[in-house]
Amino acid sequence: MSHKFEQGRLLKEFSTFGIGGPARFLFEATSIEEMRSALQWAASENVPYLVVGKGSNTLFDDRGFDGLVIINRINFSTFDENIVDVGAGYSFALLGVQTARRGFEGLEFASGIPGSVGGAVYMNAGASGAQTADCLTSVTYLLPSGEKRVFPRSELTFAYRKSPFQGQDGAIVAARFTLNPAKGAREKQLGIVAYRTRTQPYGDKSCGCVFRNPDGSSAGALIQECGLKGVQVGGAAVSPLHANFIVNSASATAGDVLSLAALVKKTVHEKKGIDLEMELCVIPFSR
Repeated sequence: MSHKFEQGRLLKEFSTFGIGGPARFLFEATSIEEMRSALQWAASENVPYLVVGKGSNTLFDDRGFDGLVIINRINFSTFDENIVDVGAGYSFALLGVQTARRGFEGLEFASGIPGSVGGAVYMNAGASGAQTADCLTSVTYLLPSGEKRVFPRSELTFAYRKSPFQGQDGAIVAARFTLNPAKGAREKQLGIVAYRTRTQPYGDKSCGCVFRNPDGSSAGALIQECGLKGVQVGGAAVSPLHANFIVNSASATAGDVLSLAALVKKTVHEKKGIDLEMELCVIPFSR
């Protein structure tokens, strides 16, 4: 098992932000069996661990991570009419395109989200008025012991950008979605991609929306109204295209991003009286 572990691999390679220092250990799990061995190894060696998909909502520490980072590469997909089973490492955006092309609706919104299926379930990712939990049927999960559990949707409570897996040890390894046939699915999906490309900084290194939308309003609009578009701290900048995106415009550090996020939060609180809550997953060096 240990021969596949890498040491000192830079985590910026595994984050869409392009930020992050070295991992003490890093392992790429391509199957449920490999994920199980990695979790069991971490438990037996008493090493803290972290499971990462595409790193599209993750800010790693500049010092890296003092433990084991498991990259989830469980990448299978099985389509059976309107039911699809997918590995947690599968591209959520690709799944959105593929299901819409087959004439099924429910995951069109996914086609603009650059994360993995596991990450989407973990964050209950959403866009365009839809969210991951809407058409989710079940989640396959490995407990830290390596025991596999299949949780039906009825046993799981989701909320806006919240899932029952947040704060839990173990790993999401697969998900099943049940979709509905719809003639306009492909057109709707293409429209969503076009809109997102037009309104979000796709070409820049970012981790998507930094703050959750407060009830009844948009974090991006609030930040924009406070005149913060384009504001920079070090190499991090509030995107001129979408104010709820922080972009790595010039070799930004995690410190730059966090300082800029704190400035945004403080300004919005002072000018609007609203406390923005971070959506971005900030990973400390040690846990």
